[in-house]
Amino acid sequence: MNPRPVIAAGRRHSVGVRRDGRVVAAGRPNAPECAVSHWREVVAVAAGNVHAAANTGRSHTVGLRADGTVTATGWNGDRQCEVSDWTGVVAIAAGWRRTLGVLADGTVAAAGRTAEGACEVGCWRDVVAVAAGDWHSVGLRHDGTVVATGNDRRGQCEVADWRRVRAVAAGSLHTVAVTRDGRVLTTGEGLAETGRWRGIVDIAAGSHHVLGVDERGRVLAAGDDSRGQCAVSSWRDVVAVAAGAEHSLGLRADGTVLAAGSDADHQCAVAGWRCR
Repeated sequence: MNPRPVIAAGRRHSVGVRRDGRVVAAGRPNAPECAVSHWREVVAVAAGNVHAAANTGRSHTVGLRADGTVTATGWNGDRQCEVSDWTGVVAIAAGWRRTLGVLADGTVAAAGRTAEGACEVGCWRDVVAVAAGDWHSVGLRHDGTVVATGNDRRGQCEVADWRRVRAVAAGSLHTVAVTRDGRVLTTGEGLAETGRWRGIVDIAAGSHHVLGVDERGRVLAAGDDSRGQCAVSSWRDVVAVAAGAEHSLGLRADGTVLAAGSDADHQCAVAGWRCR
């Protein structure tokens, strides 16, 4: 997983970084999390994701600029968008009511909801990438080990014995990782079938599903497919994926973007996008 993803999928919206550093969004008309058209010089995006429920409709979007500063828009009920004073940031992630940023010195900044302990990342060191689930946060260290904090009721934070990891992702109640030899590790609720995957180069975790890109540019999926979010077997030439609550995105080598799953809020309206 690229620590600077140029596509991201949230609860019911999608965002992408264009080749000119501007950002495009798909979702509900006039939704605050989609108010990104004025952003410039962005190199990575993150979308606050959470499981689909009657009380989880709101979200936020985060952008990392080329100069290491961060911008955010959307729901700010827990101050998850209060990131304007962050500097020296090299990677970002967004979860439900939470934003994470990796600093150049390997420490991690957090903004947002503190109730479950998912923002307790002040002691983390040597981190190169982060992931944010509904109620837990995950950090990948430079040496390939992994740390996690927050709600652990399904064992989603049981990552202390993971080694040789090169990418991490976090869903609602699960955590997944890709090892340096292309295998997939999982902990938390379900999705054990991903343990059979091989040759994986990128991974994404939605609320209840997981996507993986293999060395041939094909996409594998596991987990909940109730909205067609796992209908990705025909995708080709994919280099990166993103997974939201009930939809999936794939970035192709030519910069075009594919989508599958729920389009109830037009979050799959990505035809015509050209991303980095």
